[in-house]
Amino acid sequence: MEHFPLFLDLRGRTVLVVGAGLVAERKVALLLAAGAEVTVVARAAHSRVQERAASGQITLLLQNFTPEQLNGAWLVIAATSDAQLNEAVAQAAAARQLWCNVVDDATRSSAQVPAIVDRAPITIAISSGGAAPVIARRLRERIESLVEPSIGWLTTLARRQRAAIRKARPDLIARRRFYHWLLDGPVHDALRAAQPEKAEALLHRALAQGEKTTTGKVLLVGAGPGDPGLLTLRGLRALNEADVILHDRLVSHEVLQLARRDALRIGVGKTPGEDHEATQRRIHALMVRHARQGRTVVRLKGGDPFVFGRGGEELLALQQHGVAYEVVPGITAALACGAYTGIPLTHRGAADSLTFATAHRQGDAEREEAPHRHTQVIYMGVERLASHGAGLIAQGFAPDTPCALVENGSRPQQRTLHATLATVAQQAREHAMASPALFIVGEVTRLGQRLAWFGETLTPAAAKQPAVALAA
Repeated sequence: MEHFPLFLDLRGRTVLVVGAGLVAERKVALLLAAGAEVTVVARAAHSRVQERAASGQITLLLQNFTPEQLNGAWLVIAATSDAQLNEAVAQAAAARQLWCNVVDDATRSSAQVPAIVDRAPITIAISSGGAAPVIARRLRERIESLVEPSIGWLTTLARRQRAAIRKARPDLIARRRFYHWLLDGPVHDALRAAQPEKAEALLHRALAQGEKTTTGKVLLVGAGPGDPGLLTLRGLRALNEADVILHDRLVSHEVLQLARRDALRIGVGKTPGEDHEATQRRIHALMVRHARQGRTVVRLKGGDPFVFGRGGEELLALQQHGVAYEVVPGITAALACGAYTGIPLTHRGAADSLTFATAHRQGDAEREEAPHRHTQVIYMGVERLASHGAGLIAQGFAPDTPCALVENGSRPQQRTLHATLATVAQQAREHAMASPALFIVGEVTRLGQRLAWFGETLTPAAAKQPAVALAA
């Protein structure tokens, strides 16, 4: 080991940064995130550094460096393009037994700034000791893809409840077992679903009654159109968590190669001429059976599971059998093919709306479109909900047509308001819904009240309070 790894508590402690260019500004941003009191010394400063000084985030001294400026500092960073100045800073720091990082100069540095994966309060640092920073950054990228943000939220919850956990589990072995249950069980699942109050309630119940054996669950994952580079990070994590993978025929070999090597893989794709309904019932049965045996099941579907992928049917089957589930969206084929052929699906002056359709209909069905069979998704529509609703009613939609307004979609603060075209504008005002939000209209939104698994769901009877934010 060439360097001793160490994490510094810089909260409220002075750090001196010599230099005020863009490189120095990046170091300043990291130091401020760690709570340091930052002083910057330079003859001239980049506009971003000046903005931080003007807003009171840092102290900026527009003057030459002198060793006396190190008095009171806990750490010093030299980030100038002047090698002689950097050497002077390093020597002055060494004379005062201060740790010094000279940016991109390992020989003059007594301290290294690593590549960081921030899942506060979990922090992962990777360092090559200055030998190959690019390799350290590449490793960080790989780790970023595997460590989900909810790890930080779970650690925050565990820290807040640490005394209660120690009291309820005084035996070390029992306490370790409890922490494994926190990581692998329903508390972590609730945090992934942006439901912190539910997570805390589950933790307290487990402390009072004893944690149950972790049950299985199903992750409904969109594999995208085939290029493995278009698989989402959450989709990649799901493939590495899977005990069982039920995959469609159109899922590419390259995507399947990213999955956990020892996972049981079962092809469940439909082929022309077979009984698709019987195949779908078999898929439902396989998901339920493996989940009930305590396994993590990934139902891997080409494209996005909620765009002509029968994802809703599969969630209804899981809900009917009491199986926990999560949905991981994928890039649907229409978006990918448009992008990969250079065709913008919307373009100012050429196309301001977009319809997805399928040639396959349930039952006997070549029939005319009717408003109740059509789903509309309207971007950036919060300020004009009343006029949107009136316009759709004029087009033939009934006033009691169900709709949903999704605020901060997929983020920890997500809220979903369920209403009708006639009431949505008023209810949105009552719940203080704000941008960014997506407006979805059509009968399918009724399913959202049954199948919702992420964030807060608001109905006319729900409390008019914003969702609890998940602090990292």
